[in-house]
Amino acid sequence: MRHSSRRLLTGTLLVLAAGAGLGTVATPALAAGVSAIVDVNSQLKVRSAPSLAAPVVGTLYDGERVSVSCAVTGQTVRGKLRTTAVWDRLATGEYVSHGYLSAVGRIPECGTASQAAARVKAKPAPAKKSTTYVAGRVRSADGSVNVRATPSTQGAVARKVANGASLALSCAVQGPKVSGTVRTTAQWDRLTDGRYISHAYVVSNALKTCPTTPSTPAVPATPAPAMTPDQFLAAAVPGAQQGWRQYGVPASVTIAQAILESGWGKSGLASVDRNYFGIKCQSGSYGAIANGCHVYKTTECDKAGTCFPASDAFRTYASMSHSFRDHGSFLRVNKRYAPAFAYTRDANQFIWQVWKAGYATDPKYYTKVTGLMASYDLYSYDTWK
Repeated sequence: MRHSSRRLLTGTLLVLAAGAGLGTVATPALAAGVSAIVDVNSQLKVRSAPSLAAPVVGTLYDGERVSVSCAVTGQTVRGKLRTTAVWDRLATGEYVSHGYLSAVGRIPECGTASQAAARVKAKPAPAKKSTTYVAGRVRSADGSVNVRATPSTQGAVARKVANGASLALSCAVQGPKVSGTVRTTAQWDRLTDGRYISHAYVVSNALKTCPTTPSTPAVPATPAPAMTPDQFLAAAVPGAQQGWRQYGVPASVTIAQAILESGWGKSGLASVDRNYFGIKCQSGSYGAIANGCHVYKTTECDKAGTCFPASDAFRTYASMSHSFRDHGSFLRVNKRYAPAFAYTRDANQFIWQVWKAGYATDPKYYTKVTGLMASYDLYSYDTWK
C-alpha cells in the first residue's frame, strides 16, 4: 500500500497547499531529495517550469520512483491524487505537478535557507531559456496529434499530444498542407523545444514567422538559366566523375539519369533547387550533402487510378555537383541497389541492376537511359577507360 504524504506537521511550517504535506523543516534525508512515487493513469509529463504551458522535457510512468528537492506554487492542476497548485521540483531541476506524486517524506519549499545550503556544492543550474511564447491548445477530433522533428508530415514523430493539451509556441513556418479539426493550412507551429505541430490542430493567437536558418534555406529568388545540351554536359561531368570516384556509380549513368529526370536541367526542381534526380527528404532528413528540404505540391495516384493532390519534401543543393554526388551516395547506402555495385565498370549492367531493383516503374526506363548514353557518347566520360 502506498503511503500518503498527508501527515501532521509540527514546528514552524509553511504550508503550500492544504493536505499536500509540504513544509520547510529540513532533515538529513532532504539533502539528497525526498523520495516520491508517481501515481498516474498513463504518463506524467515533466516540464521545464511549474505550468502546463511550459515545454515538456521528459515523461514519467505510473509506479516510477523519483527524487524531489523542493516545491513551488504554480498553475493549479487536477491530478489523480489531489487538485493542487503545488509543483515539485525534481532533483534534476525540472517540475511535475504534486497532484500525481505520493511522497514518503516532507517536501520543503524551494528557496529556503536549508535548501540553499543543500545546493552549495551542487552543479550550477544551466541558464534558463527565454519564456517568451504564445500559449496554444490542441483541438483534435482525430485522436492524438503528432509533434514532429521537422515541419513536415514526413518528419520524425517526437511525441504525441492529446486533445486539449496546452502548447508553448514560439513562431510559425510553412510546410505541407494539412486538413485538421480546426482548419486546412500549410502553417506549422514551432514549439519552444524546437519541435513542430501542424496549425491545423492548434488554437492560438497569431504567431510571428520563424527566421530562416541554414537548416531551412531560403528558396533561390530566380531559377537558374536554361542550358543547351553542350552546356549541360560540361557542367555535369565534374560532379558525375566525382560521384564515381567516391561511390562507384559510372559517370555515364549519372549524367544520363540527370538528363532524363530533369529534362536537361529545365525542371523546376532542378533549376530552382539544383535537384536533378528527384531525391526526397526522408523523415525530415536531407543527408550530409544536400542543404535542406523544399516542399512541392504533387499529385499521387492509388492502384485504382484515382489521383489526388499531395505534397512532398525534396532535397535542395548548393550546386549541380552536390546533387550528382548525392545521387551516388543515395544509390550506395540503399541496400536494394547493392547488386549494381558489382558492375561499377560496366555502365549498362549497372543501370540494368538499378532499374531491376525498382528505381523506376517506367518499363522503358532502362532503354531510355542507355539510349541517351549511346546518343551522346556519355560512355566517354567514364573515368576508368
